[in-house]
Amino acid sequence: MKVLVAEKCGFCLGVKNAIKMAQEFLKERHEVHSLGPVIHNEDVVAQLARDGLKTVDKVEDVAGGTVLIRSHGASLEQIEKIKQKGLEIADATCVLVKRVQKLAKQLSEGGYKVVIIGDKNHPEVQGVMGYAPDIYVVADEADIAKLPRECKLGVICQTTQSPEHFGEMVGKIAKRGFSELKVVNTLCREAMLRQESAVELCKRVDVMFVLGGLHSANTRKLAEMCKKYNKNTFHLQNWAELDKTILSGKEVAGVTAGASTPDEVIQEFVSNLEKV
Repeated sequence: MKVLVAEKCGFCLGVKNAIKMAQEFLKERHEVHSLGPVIHNEDVVAQLARDGLKTVDKVEDVAGGTVLIRSHGASLEQIEKIKQKGLEIADATCVLVKRVQKLAKQLSEGGYKVVIIGDKNHPEVQGVMGYAPDIYVVADEADIAKLPRECKLGVICQTTQSPEHFGEMVGKIAKRGFSELKVVNTLCREAMLRQESAVELCKRVDVMFVLGGLHSANTRKLAEMCKKYNKNTFHLQNWAELDKTILSGKEVAGVTAGASTPDEVIQEFVSNLEKV
């Protein structure tokens, strides 16, 4: 089978930095905890666990040692709890996520009601909460109806959202009553390039595969966008999950991957697919 790989796919710099930091601290420290999965990829998390990294859901679960802040960041409340317990912090927060956190604080201090377009359950968005009082999370049009009227609104966005969704939500927010509207583009350029590359490729192939963790927001977004243009789009974690009956009658396959998908997973999938 002929296999085409998206020009932009796989690990982003933020994920690479988080993994590298985790590996370095594991070599130097006896006890390292990750506040939530370091990245949304089960294989990588499992490997780091074998190397000694312990994943915890909350600061209270850490008795001592070092706490790794993953690329998605952490809330101010969590950071304060870590400091109060006298624990060492290894901060692997993506620089773009730090910018979102900083902007939320600046907008609030400037008198704006802060609105973040994204998924309220995503760790990046949860981490931003607390950098400003009463942050409003907008996932879809239904959430826009809950926004306050006749006040200054400062709008930012979860870094991995698509430009289309960001633009659509901003447009709908602008139709409501407000005294002032300030919009700051906080989308990740790397995520945007991956989305553009994936959509361009999926239009040229018979079947499209999006590789990455099922809990990875940016990978799910890639799959959703490709599905709009190619109904034969499948989100898989790795080669082992492939049902080969999918390939019946297909001649050209496209492959892309989320920002938390290791190169070896992509390479194994492509290599095996080419042999079909």
